[in-house]
Amino acid sequence: MPTGDATERPAVDDAERLARLRLIRTDHIGPILFRDLLEHFGSARAAVEAVPDLARRGGRTRALKVPSASEAEAELARAAAFGARFVAVGEADYPKHLATLDAPPPLLAAKGGAAVLASDAVAIVGARNCSAGGARFAGKIAADLAASGYATVSGLARGIDAAAHRATLETGTIAVFAGGLDRIYPPEHDRLVDAILDHDGAIVSEMPFGLSPRGRDFPRRNRIVSGISLGVVVIEAARRSGTLHTARFGLEQNREIFAAPGSPLDPRSEGCNRLIRQGAHLVTEAAHVSDVLAPITGRLVRPRSELQSSAPLEAGHPEPLLGDRERVLSALGPAPTAIDEIVRFTGLPARTVQFILLELDLAGRIDRQDNQAVALLPDA
Repeated sequence: MPTGDATERPAVDDAERLARLRLIRTDHIGPILFRDLLEHFGSARAAVEAVPDLARRGGRTRALKVPSASEAEAELARAAAFGARFVAVGEADYPKHLATLDAPPPLLAAKGGAAVLASDAVAIVGARNCSAGGARFAGKIAADLAASGYATVSGLARGIDAAAHRATLETGTIAVFAGGLDRIYPPEHDRLVDAILDHDGAIVSEMPFGLSPRGRDFPRRNRIVSGISLGVVVIEAARRSGTLHTARFGLEQNREIFAAPGSPLDPRSEGCNRLIRQGAHLVTEAAHVSDVLAPITGRLVRPRSELQSSAPLEAGHPEPLLGDRERVLSALGPAPTAIDEIVRFTGLPARTVQFILLELDLAGRIDRQDNQAVALLPDA
């Protein structure tokens, strides 16, 4: 079993964990907005009380659905009954590489061994309808990387994912779910999940308990698969394969991308061959992966989301003036606009602009194209 960083990080207390679960389960709040709210208010406990009024001031006409404390407690109890726990960014059990993302999932439901979650990991992903040779190659790459100290992370899908998980049961593997932890997909992998847990592997998900995976949930899962890893190995992927989403997320997250070449006559190899043409590392053996990753292993920045705001909003923070909101709205349009540009255009303090953007985001009036740009939604 790979060993991870032994540095202890402070645990989140029960009240804050409950508040974080309520906040991330609130309508319109995803990891980026969650992060910004936490940085502005200093804690989820303060933020969760403020968001209904923020949404109203941003122009939302319907009440914002914020889960009650009892609803969040029920989900925590459901997780405990399942043998799982909710891990917050910054805690020792939270996957260390995932925590370095600019806006990682604020809470992960996790079950299984903590050591594997703290390990350096490599994602191995590929076609569900893979060839026998592709499955064999995935298993060999995974097993050889395990011998070099890397855990395996994948999405529990049929084909390449399952082959990688099975090859590293004894050494450490992490399965990321697209739905709730109590909703195994595909269902025939229930025995594989049992084997992962029996061997101190881990299963994780950011989705609520009881939620069966929907089509839009698989890309969200894929960004976690790549985020947990140092590098993404793609084995057999068609031109329009969902597997390529994982590679794209990996590129955005500054992960190393590897692809196994295949016959130009096999449609299952078209995506991999294209990745190689676009600059992915060609891989035919595990050493091709470990040689690239060795120099960067352990060189991590401090997780941004572990940090709280150095100047959280005080209870008496003045509400922005009506004219301030109009100035920010006038700076927005359907094309993404950098937040720094909005600050320059309006002449308002950056903190005021950020606060107004929080209101507009909670009201569902803007779309964050990336961390530093926003666009006004139609009819907003």
